Amino acid sequence: MLETIKNFLETTGIASMLNLEGLKVLVMFVIAGVLIYFAIVKKYEPLLLMPIAVGMLLTNFPGTDMFHMDLFIHGDGSALMFQDVIERGGILDLLYLGVKLGIYPSLIFIGIGAMTDFTPLIANPKSLLIGAAAQLGVFVAFSGALISGQFTPEEAAAIGIIGGADGPTAIYVTKTLAPHLLGAIAIAAYSYMALIPMIQPPFMRLLTTKKERAIKMTTLRPVSQLEKVVFPVLVTVVVALVVPSASTLIGCLMFGNLLKVCGVTDRLSNVAQNGMINVVTIFLGISVGATASADNFLTFQTLLILALGLTAFIISTVGGLLFAKLMCLITRGKINPLIGSAGVSAVPMAARVSQLEGQKADPSNFLLMHAMGPNVAGVIGSAVAAGVLLALFA
Repeated sequence: MLETIKNFLETTGIASMLNLEGLKVLVMFVIAGVLIYFAIVKKYEPLLLMPIAVGMLLTNFPGTDMFHMDLFIHGDGSALMFQDVIERGGILDLLYLGVKLGIYPSLIFIGIGAMTDFTPLIANPKSLLIGAAAQLGVFVAFSGALISGQFTPEEAAAIGIIGGADGPTAIYVTKTLAPHLLGAIAIAAYSYMALIPMIQPPFMRLLTTKKERAIKMTTLRPVSQLEKVVFPVLVTVVVALVVPSASTLIGCLMFGNLLKVCGVTDRLSNVAQNGMINVVTIFLGISVGATASADNFLTFQTLLILALGLTAFIISTVGGLLFAKLMCLITRGKINPLIGSAGVSAVPMAARVSQLEGQKADPSNFLLMHAMGPNVAGVIGSAVAAGVLLALFA
């Protein structure tokens, strides 16, 4: 009887934590607790941070065997057969297949497209240039990761995409180029997206004058129904021909938008905006959190990824601001430089930050719709940047 009790106690999770590995697990529990705090108390991206935190908790409980990264990556980098995942995998392994196959990010892009209004971009096509300028952080972070000597070119490309401020895009690139870094990169991307109201304003005030921040922009021109329908089709065709590697994300994004604007698929649009994207967000978040095991996450590389990700966000913000400032100069004060910070693709949070900063300079200023142009352009820009990196390193 005593031997049986002893054997049982040795199989418990508590017994497994009475060593150095157990201390690492406790650290991961603390990190998951912080993410849950941000999600519930601070309301920072709760729909994303909550599933990620739960996935992180589940994967780090000793002895549960819910997730096995070795099922997806061999020592030589080759993928294992699906039969191995089905026979040996836990519930999180099965859910992770949606990440590994690129299903979840693509479905989320359909939902994002169905929720996105491209009217401000269509009315002011110059916004596309600001969205492109705000991708500067992607290539700065990529270069920094390479120069550090700690990452391969493929890993550096995955880290760089954090600067696009687009979680699904970061996951889509990382699952292909550096799946073992998925937990750190996804958590960095979503955490910094949630902290945009804290990260961006100091640089917005530093790089603009109060007079510039008070600039009132003229009302956008009306956009016809024909323009709304042609836009997603045209963008898909152009991107697919120029950057084929980006066609999956752009195609899904524009398909979702076409469902919204065509006027005859309201039911499909409503499903994409609500039920589908909510379900997929749960699966994606838990799967991504599952990759953040103590062994994979608690490394020097993770700290470096977090630092490079923050740098990428800042540089992207600065790139958008400086380009919008240049456009302000060229147009002789017709463009408020604050909309440049919205060039990162965190929709609509970055546009709201531009609106708030503009109203601080002049309470009657209304920049939200003008900032939405660069904001949605940033979504397209980050997907194209991802396509370029995949074409170079996949």
